[in-house]
Order: sequence, then C-alpha cells, then structure tokens
Amino acid sequence: MDYLNHPFASKRHTVFSKKGMVATSQPLAAQAGLEIMQKGGNAIDAAIATAAALTVVEPTSNGIGGDAFALVWVKDKLHGLNSSGPAPKSISAEAVKALGHEKMPVHGVVPITVPGVPAAWAELSQKFGKLSLVETLKPAIRYAEDGYPLTPILGKYWKAAYTSFKKNFTSEEYQAWFDTFAPGGKVPAIGEMWSSPGHAATLREIGETDARSFYEGPIAEKIDTYMKKHGGFLAKEDMAAYKPEWVEPISAHYKGFDVWEIPPNGQGMVALMALNIFKKMKKPQWQSAQTLHEQIESMKLAFTDGKAFITEPEAMPVSAEHLLSEEYAETRSASIGETASAPEPYELPKGGTVYLAAADEEGNMISYIQSNYMGFGSGIVIPGTGIGMQNRGADFSLDESHPNVLRGGKKTFHTIIPGFLTKDGKAVGPFGVMGGYMQPQGHFQVVTNTIDYLLNPQAALDAPRWQWMEGKIVLVEPEFPNYLAQALARKGHTIQVATDGGSFGRGQIIWRNPETGVLAGGTESRTDGMIAAW
Repeated sequence: MDYLNHPFASKRHTVFSKKGMVATSQPLAAQAGLEIMQKGGNAIDAAIATAAALTVVEPTSNGIGGDAFALVWVKDKLHGLNSSGPAPKSISAEAVKALGHEKMPVHGVVPITVPGVPAAWAELSQKFGKLSLVETLKPAIRYAEDGYPLTPILGKYWKAAYTSFKKNFTSEEYQAWFDTFAPGGKVPAIGEMWSSPGHAATLREIGETDARSFYEGPIAEKIDTYMKKHGGFLAKEDMAAYKPEWVEPISAHYKGFDVWEIPPNGQGMVALMALNIFKKMKKPQWQSAQTLHEQIESMKLAFTDGKAFITEPEAMPVSAEHLLSEEYAETRSASIGETASAPEPYELPKGGTVYLAAADEEGNMISYIQSNYMGFGSGIVIPGTGIGMQNRGADFSLDESHPNVLRGGKKTFHTIIPGFLTKDGKAVGPFGVMGGYMQPQGHFQVVTNTIDYLLNPQAALDAPRWQWMEGKIVLVEPEFPNYLAQALARKGHTIQVATDGGSFGRGQIIWRNPETGVLAGGTESRTDGMIAAW
C-alpha cells in the first residue's frame, strides 16, 4: 500500500478505521450515514442516508429534484447506476427557439429534466440495501424537521446565491425558492438554524412509497401542476415513465491499476481518455513543469473531444470504445508538443454537485454523486415540498448538427461522475471530485497523485490543483507554486491565479487495504468536509 505513505504535508491527516467509513462534504450528512451503518445497515444504506441528508444540509449543491450516478462494489463485482433523467417528451430545439431563446436557458422551467435522485435511492436500497428506505431516510427527515446550523462554506454559497437570485429572479415562478431558502425575506447566516418541514414531508413520502409517489403519485401531480402553470415542458407522464439504468462501468488501465467511470452520457470518459493519453508520455516527475504541461495538454485534448462527441451512446458519432482505445491515445499523445496548444476536436475515423464515498467491514463500497447543477439548479422549487428542480437541460445544444442537440426523451451530456479504483481485480476504493467541468480534471489529478506520486488519500486531495478553462487558459489555486506557474507560462500557457479554491472541486477518497480490510479516508479541505468512521 505504497500510495498510503508519502512525505507531502497535508492540511489534514488521513483517517483510518476498520468497521465502516463515510466521507462527504457536510459533517451532519457523514454522521447520518454512520448512524445508519451502526443500526445494521451496510455501505449502500449509509450512502443513501448520507445522500438524502445532503439534500437538506447542503441544498446549495444538490436536491431531491436532481440526478445521481453510482459505482457500487459488492461481492467482488463493480456495478454502475445511471440515474440521470431525460428531457421531457414534449420539448424540442424548435420549441425552445420559438420561446425566443438562441441557446438553452440556464434557469427557469425550460431546462428542467426528469429528476433521477429519488429513483436512485430506491433502486440502490432494493438491490443492495439491508434496511428499508423508510429507515435510511430518518436522519435526513430529522434534520429537515428540527433544523440545523449552517456551516461556513455552505453559508458562503447560500448567501451568494440569494444575492444573485434576489437581483435576477423577479417573476412568480421563483417565489417558492425564496419562501423555502430565504424565509421571511432573510437568507440564513453561518451558524443560524434553518429547517424545511415541506422537505421533511417529501422525504417521508418518498421513503414510505419507495419513491413511487415522486414519479406516479401526489408528488408527481404537484410537479406537473406547477410546470403547467408556468409554461414548463416536464409532465407527470415523463415522471411515470422514468426508470434508472444499471450500466456496465468503463475503465482505463493506468500503470497497474484500473480506473473506473460511468459510461456516456456522463463525462467520466474524459478522465479515462486523458489518463490514456498521458501514460504515453515520459515518466512523470513530482513538481515538474514538463510533467504538468503534459498533463494539461492531455486533459485539454480529452476534454475537447469529450465536449464534441459525448451524449447518449446511440447519438455519439464515434464509439466510446474507440475514444478509449490505444489507437486514439497514441494519435492524441503524438500531437502534444513543447508549448501550449489551442486544441480542435479529434478528426473522426472514417466510416452544483455533492459527492460521497462509503465502505463497510464486509467489503461493500460505493462511490455516489448527485446534483441539481449550477448550485441551486433551475431556481424552481415546487411550493411546500422542499424540492429544488435541476437545470440539467441547460447543457443541451440547440444546434441541429451537434450530437448533443436537444430532443424530447433524450439524456444530455452529464457532468457528474463517480470514480472507482481497482488493482488486480480487487477493490482499492471509491473516489470523486465534484464541481461541474472540474470533475474529470479532479479525477485525473487525484489518480495521478495516488499512482504516480504515491500520495495518501488526504495528501492526494490537498495537493494544489490546476484547471484548464479554454484555449490556452489554465486557472491555478493560490497555493500553486509560483515557480511552476512561471515555467508553464514560458511554455505558452496563460496562467491565471484564482482568488480562492472554490472552483477547483471538492473530493472524497476511501482506500481499502485488501489484506487487512483497514479503510483509509481523505476528505476535502476546500469545504466543510468530514469523515465519519468507526
């Protein structure tokens, strides 16, 4: 387990435990998962409890009306769950253009797609859980009913959203957001209590009906009524037709390890493509400008191709198999020179998110992610329910020639991605870095930090990050070494130093020692993260 020992100084220490571990961005949510595990639940039950609690204690990043993905390790097999929802059947690029939009709007009722989160909870519970959904949702319901005090990073983003929404969301359809998240016209401050009785009632109904009420019952009716009232496309028929999909995870072999992601429509393949390209380079060196240059170039090539081609598999102009092939990696790696490039998409062959990781002493492990997208999502809340609706449809294109063009019933290119690491067919463990288009870049950096530089879980997360933005622009954290920033600038990169680490993602890692079963966890120092362990 060399990747658990490295002299790199971390802001926190790696946490070790034997019986169970939950790592996520909110302490109360991590403790909710541990509570369920201590009541006899397994890692999957703990993940559901944590995920449900996160919709209450971190609504700035996720909600009941969002999407979810999971990689689940049970009985020496990795399972993939795609619980992202499609666009409503009645929507089309033409219909959106007829409303006066030249591109997909970011907020309001138009970009709302079918939520997948409640279905993910129910599906995971039924297939792998030991406890009922009623039981696993109890901690989240308690937080929603009794309230909880806002943590520092949560309070920061809540206030920022309120300030923006107050200025821009003046029409009636947004009023329920203010009623829910700024009761009495006041945004809750750091350390102040906030509760949501409607949220609690919704969670209770989801638990008692195994989420069917959300898709076919009274909750679906409320969503349908609100959408019709405000000119939205989402209808109860879309909700009733929805089912999450179990999918075969995809992987890239990287220096003795297998790195796993969910297949398209998710962007996880971008991380795998970048790893495949980068491994063709010379031996990487820690804190080397040349290595960082090659990493950035590998990522920008993979990202450029991912954005050009990834959507639902049947709509992709090139197969996932080809984009993960050695042929593709060789071609792309050969194009990397000594200076920064402004990449163009690969020439085709002819013809606001939360993440959690959980593990138990039986060896079950889960990498889980859910999101409303762009913070609070669409800004639409179904009155009296606490359900904030996602704006995932904002990523669709209205260009008929683009693979990700908007179609009714189609799933869009998706940013949220869980990761998992194995070695020689055995689980190493779950990892993830949330944060929009930073996610595959975060996965890439966590994996290379772990495998190439042998950083322990906490050190792998704490290491200063870079983020390719577009063209030759690379954003780096304030802690990023200045001499490396200058060296990259000399190679033609346009280096911009961020004022804080907020845009660089928030990650969690749990590695398992295959010989002893001991769990080693790292949590994000860039947020209010915590590891609950026993």
